[in-house]
Amino acid sequence: MSNSLFIAFVMFATVMFFTPGPNNIMLLSSGLTYGFRPTIPHIMGITIGFAFMVGAVGVGLGTIFIAYPVLQTILKYIGAAYLIYLAVHIALSKPPSAEADDRGGQPMTFWGAAMFQWVNAKGWVMVIGTITAYAAIASFPWNILIQTVISLAIGAVSTVVWALFGTALRPVLTSPKAVRAFNIVMALLLLASLYPVFMDA
Repeated sequence: MSNSLFIAFVMFATVMFFTPGPNNIMLLSSGLTYGFRPTIPHIMGITIGFAFMVGAVGVGLGTIFIAYPVLQTILKYIGAAYLIYLAVHIALSKPPSAEADDRGGQPMTFWGAAMFQWVNAKGWVMVIGTITAYAAIASFPWNILIQTVISLAIGAVSTVVWALFGTALRPVLTSPKAVRAFNIVMALLLLASLYPVFMDA
């Protein structure tokens, strides 16, 4: 195994996982709106879903997109449409109510978060960078295994940190108006993350 390439990959993964993107923005908002515990399925869905995506693409699923590039274009626009839907959902989210009949929304489920990785533009940038730029980290298939495990580990830490950050804001943003304003800002940031998608169109 190339130690220098391994260190470079860890640095790449750390930067990509911890910098703001659709996943982290949604976790921040979910941590504020619902709290940490209800956000755990969302955290696990992102972490496991992305690591699975790295492994699947690395093993050979990516060749399908090379053979049929139109599929990647379709996924890109499906992802953009879904991000717009999520931005609206976040903007309209309300703080949890003590009332039994409160239906102000629910945090994203495990499967919803896992499936979202396949239409997440930043996720594809990370996967392609991981599989191509750091393929020589070790011989196949150990390189894919290493990349998947590192993605799983760093992804778990970053998702927890972002969700906890949102949860830590709960005592600060106590009024419904403050939470609504925060969620609207997060929704706008989520929409802003679409800029690179359409710039590449």
